[in-house]
Amino acid sequence: MMSRLLFFFVFLYTVTTLTSTTSGACQTSCGSIQINYPFGIDKGCGSPQFQGMLNCSSTDLYFITPSGGYKVRSIDYDKNTMVVFDPLMSTCSTLQPHHDFKLSDIQNAIIRPSYDTVFALFNCSSDSPVQNRYKSLCFEAAGHSCDELYSSCTSFGIFNTTSGNNTASLGNSTVSATPYCCFTSYDTVRVMSMNILDCSHYTTVIDDGKIRGVTPVDWSYGIELSYSVPEIGCDRCRKSGGTCGFDAETQIFLCQCSNNTSPRDC
Repeated sequence: MMSRLLFFFVFLYTVTTLTSTTSGACQTSCGSIQINYPFGIDKGCGSPQFQGMLNCSSTDLYFITPSGGYKVRSIDYDKNTMVVFDPLMSTCSTLQPHHDFKLSDIQNAIIRPSYDTVFALFNCSSDSPVQNRYKSLCFEAAGHSCDELYSSCTSFGIFNTTSGNNTASLGNSTVSATPYCCFTSYDTVRVMSMNILDCSHYTTVIDDGKIRGVTPVDWSYGIELSYSVPEIGCDRCRKSGGTCGFDAETQIFLCQCSNNTSPRDC
């Protein structure tokens, strides 16, 4: 009898402690974007693995990484994808100085650029690794070429050689000095910084099968992130009317209910 009473009081203390160290109601949206599991903005909301990755500033949602904050354009909870935009990268209309896109180790493991995200490196030097030893890291992007980008985009027009301004003399012949560009994956820029790659600018394009035959002006510029969802019994919590969260100190799963929290459901 005493052992049963002891177990009851220990269980009651544990539940009370978990409840007291968890935040109140979880924010369910930021602007027009819904915030569902595994994401969370408030303390103790969502999955602990994704804690601190999102920040809601006024009406804009940002994805936070070691290299900066990236505005979230959309989250598809059915496909487990998030589309973000880097305001400091170049696009067809804007030329920006180069910088690196970096994820933390845990982000690289659970939420990283999908294979539909193409990183395009521009104005690479003749000594660039992707023009020499690691040239195999570059691939064809749905039939598009460097010359097409340099001639179609206002911002990349500075690299255009069709006018004959960027040519070099070699003996009695004149050769094109079109700077090299490389279509590659995130793994390339994850391993090598822009300084090592020796390319002055980059952009990212989402190639979901819709850029073939489409001019660069009409491409979808951005980074599509693909994430994995931890399976910890969240469905039961949601079906009971709760929001999936966790204890901020122990990181144990909790179901956030309208008036309290529960270890499983509401």
